[in-house]
Amino acid sequence: MASSSVNPSVHPCDERLPAGQLLTLGIQHVLVMYAGAVAVPLILGAAMGLPKDQVAFLISADLFSCGVATLIQTLGLWIFGIRLPVIMGCTFAAVGPMVAIGTNPSLGILDVFGATIAAGVIGIFLAPMIGKLLRFFPPVVVGTVIAVIGLSLMGVGINWAAGGIGNPDYGNPVFLLLSLVVLSLILLINKFARGFIANISVLLGIVVGFVIAAMLGRVNMDGVAHAPWVGIVLPFHFGMPHFDALSVATMVIVMFVTFIESTGMFLAVGDLVERPVDQKALVRGLRVDGLGTLIGGIFNSFPHTSFSQNVGLIGVTGVKSRFVCATGGVILVVLGLFPKMAQVVASVPPFVLGGAGIVMFGMVAANGIKTLSRVDFSKNQHNLFIVAVSVGMGMVPVVAPKFFTQLPHALEPILHSGILLASVTAVVLNIVFNGVRKERDARREAHEAAHEFEGAAHAGDAH
Repeated sequence: MASSSVNPSVHPCDERLPAGQLLTLGIQHVLVMYAGAVAVPLILGAAMGLPKDQVAFLISADLFSCGVATLIQTLGLWIFGIRLPVIMGCTFAAVGPMVAIGTNPSLGILDVFGATIAAGVIGIFLAPMIGKLLRFFPPVVVGTVIAVIGLSLMGVGINWAAGGIGNPDYGNPVFLLLSLVVLSLILLINKFARGFIANISVLLGIVVGFVIAAMLGRVNMDGVAHAPWVGIVLPFHFGMPHFDALSVATMVIVMFVTFIESTGMFLAVGDLVERPVDQKALVRGLRVDGLGTLIGGIFNSFPHTSFSQNVGLIGVTGVKSRFVCATGGVILVVLGLFPKMAQVVASVPPFVLGGAGIVMFGMVAANGIKTLSRVDFSKNQHNLFIVAVSVGMGMVPVVAPKFFTQLPHALEPILHSGILLASVTAVVLNIVFNGVRKERDARREAHEAAHEFEGAAHAGDAH
């Protein structure tokens, strides 16, 4: 199922696949993350009562910015870019604060962009400090965080399968059946197909589901006809940004939240592609969170982070090449510049994505369990408490979204992120029960994991 390089000296993450495969696999990544990518501008635009044409522009600007940030993250630029298969998108952690800023009578969308730009600049300088936290992420913490990422996302996939939250026809048996068809097709392809066909199982499942939905009259293509063919994304389209101190401070907190979430995401990707993330790589990746946020604010978009949906896709397909995600970045830029094409992609119904989402998000959780399998639970039973309590805390916003509603509204970005709650809980409990590893020990563990992978790869080649 996984791609394998012809040259054993080339890590699968650096493998350059044929152009046709890159395009197909890149499209697959875009389809997986598209609904999440456009959700943020849609929510903000609706909350602020923006005209339809301005909301459409926000979506184009969002896609363009996501594409640029993805290219920098995957290919690298100077001190920026983790150079792993990562797709960047707008973070949902910023939605609440941005709606509060944008709907404030004394502020507005220019203050949202100003706070985004300032948070991006500050984030770039904060990245090295956050990178030093890597020593606090041994396997018991990493495995727990990865598992919680998957479990947290599972609710998204399940709601997609039922038609999407807010759909008046939510839970329609047709939606559920089509989701099951997509899910079953993905599993069948992975069972009986090999090579490239297996690698695009998610894309094939979505395409077949889309065709069936269209035949049943369940696809809405109205937006395609009205969308322009070409739309240029210019900086400061709405005017020069405003920099309100409180808004900037709020967005910096959001930036810190995304850094913690991204740390877990990067460690998950590194584990999946068998290229352990060390402190230097982590800092390069976090800098792109800041740079992507800065680019987003300049080009009328919002704070950016790595998208966990695509982490699950890597687990399903086994394709580890970062150039696949770079191709996805190019596709996102093109979609941002050609709104009509973007509307075609947006026409894929949520219930078609639902079947694929259940597989992908479940794979993220399974990979977390795989990481936890390397943890010593027999001699050190304290690790059981770390996992148990951390998973429980991470599930609070998922199973009880109103759990923290009586607490100050300003704490929303922190308390409503299951990934952040799980990360902080796991780190604190690990310090309490196991102490703190020295930085050199953390680096040695990463290097040992890398050598272990290289040895296994060479043994496989010899075999």
